[in-house]
Amino acid sequence: MSTTRPYAADDRGPETGATGRDGGTDTVGPDNARRLPLTGESGIVPRARDFTRQALHDWGWLPAASADRRAAAEDVLLVVSELVTNACLHAGGPTELLLRRSPKALRMEVLDSGPGEPAPRTPHRAGRPGGHGMFIVQRLCLDWGVIRNADRPGKTVWAELAAPPA
Repeated sequence: MSTTRPYAADDRGPETGATGRDGGTDTVGPDNARRLPLTGESGIVPRARDFTRQALHDWGWLPAASADRRAAAEDVLLVVSELVTNACLHAGGPTELLLRRSPKALRMEVLDSGPGEPAPRTPHRAGRPGGHGMFIVQRLCLDWGVIRNADRPGKTVWAELAAPPA
């Protein structure tokens, strides 16, 4: 997991070319980013999955032309489900889902207003119910982390998956 860093609200816009949450310059244009507000919504996890599925379709990940591309899309949908579910269970609910793609990776970000830090259950016990979400995220993703908000309560939990082979 990457280190936790604060960011300000004006650092958020992938569409604007502003400084990205991870400190780098964000060059992702509007065709490469999708934002879904989730505050006050019901059926948040299925809605986030449907939103993500549509983005993957728009970006050519779906329908999958190969088993590798299908597996990559399924991994993205699973990670989004786990991040959003974790925010629902432990952080008072997500406020936003942000998807950003680059040629090499897809970044998923879930914003919430909760104070806690997600962490994989250690030691992980496969037969124990619950608590597997962040373990799944850790296993599937290239990297993941938490960024604290500098200007409001809460955080962004992000994860990155490799783009499928072309």
